[in-house]
Amino acid sequence: MSIVRELKEAKDIYAQAAERGWVLPCFCSENLTTTEAILTAASEYGEARGIRNMPVIVAITCNYSHRNQVMGYTTTGRWETGLRLFTNDIKTLAENGGPFEGLKVMIHLDHIQHDADIELLNGDLTDYASIMYDASVLPFEENIRKTAEFVARRGGEILIEGACDEIMDATGSEHNDLTTPENALRYAQDTGVDLIVANLGTEHRATGKQLQYHGDVAREIKAKVGSRVVLHGTSSVTNEQVKGLFSDGVCKVNIWTALERDSSPVLFRSMVDHAVEVAGAGCVSSLIEKGYLTQQCMTGSSPDIAYFTTKYRQGVVFDAMKAMVKAYFELWYGV
Repeated sequence: MSIVRELKEAKDIYAQAAERGWVLPCFCSENLTTTEAILTAASEYGEARGIRNMPVIVAITCNYSHRNQVMGYTTTGRWETGLRLFTNDIKTLAENGGPFEGLKVMIHLDHIQHDADIELLNGDLTDYASIMYDASVLPFEENIRKTAEFVARRGGEILIEGACDEIMDATGSEHNDLTTPENALRYAQDTGVDLIVANLGTEHRATGKQLQYHGDVAREIKAKVGSRVVLHGTSSVTNEQVKGLFSDGVCKVNIWTALERDSSPVLFRSMVDHAVEVAGAGCVSSLIEKGYLTQQCMTGSSPDIAYFTTKYRQGVVFDAMKAMVKAYFELWYGV
């Protein structure tokens, strides 16, 4: 089976990545299209590069207030249903007989809340390689205490990532100070987590602005705790800024916003280019009259069922996401 479930195997993958100078990208998903784009990109990139058992991390959040991604997998309103669908999709795709059985797939539970996700934290975690235990909204001392308790309970079963400081959401008005090397060391020593999420200047869900990733702070933290820093909010900074993450002590990066943000305009452009096929001449004519479109959209074509479907829309998104995921692999595996 290609799904990594054993703690030792997960740790071995991180150790092997460090030997190769790789930063492991962790791609979040909230629908099957994104999940398949991630796995397809990993498979094609590994095959082209001659990388056997290509490692890839696919993640999802549960009752995380900033983004409840399991709800993207279902409209039932039940987090456990969405998580089961997400997990079973990966099992179907990547276990024996699946199209991606040649990969090493680590399923990661991201931003699992110390309170809202208590049922999951106390439940069966055997399908998952790693978990981010998130008590970062609490005061620092309480964060350490709660995280240490979870590590004591489940640390022998699953690789645990802990949040030393909260990574803020760009849609809000709050901003946290950068993580200090002293706090990172204290957090690492007192909690016993395997990996540490540090605030290095990035934000979740940033779209229009460019933030500054503070590599100097990351290197200072590395000097204290080693190369086990995780960077969240990677979508908020440019690829140029984060090319040298491995040397900064970063071993894993989390990415989601960029996949959705940058594939959406591709779909929009495709639907405008095929406006009549998508919506029919009457709808397009009405939008032209209102000034939303131009006469250029009246191509003389006819409505086409091939453009009515989810398959068309998700196919455009899939291709765009797959290309982006490959680019991230090239950024951090192509060393």
